[in-house]
Amino acid sequence: MDRVYLVVAILSEVVGTSALKASEAFSKPLPSIIVVIGYGVSFFLLSLALRSIPVAVAYAIWSGVGQALIALVAWLAFRQTLNAGEMAGMGFIIAGVVVLSLSSQTAH
Repeated sequence: MDRVYLVVAILSEVVGTSALKASEAFSKPLPSIIVVIGYGVSFFLLSLALRSIPVAVAYAIWSGVGQALIALVAWLAFRQTLNAGEMAGMGFIIAGVVVLSLSSQTAH
């Protein structure tokens, strides 16, 4: 169940970060509320995931997958682009997350 908490924590963080852009420096109330709720849910669920997933592994997965998903949201919703170096860096982050996930001694 802790892995489910981690996945939902990642998705909540992505929602919060996406709303952060839309909040226009917290000048728009609805996106600002979504930011606070998204981050609050994310950190709460991340704390639950840490019951069985080592903090180094959980945080690396949370931040790495979240970063890749935010890049996808930025591309789809905000029409932002990435250059070759940025895409390569993201590839390395994803590869690192995969290695961490596969080598973690946490029960699956």
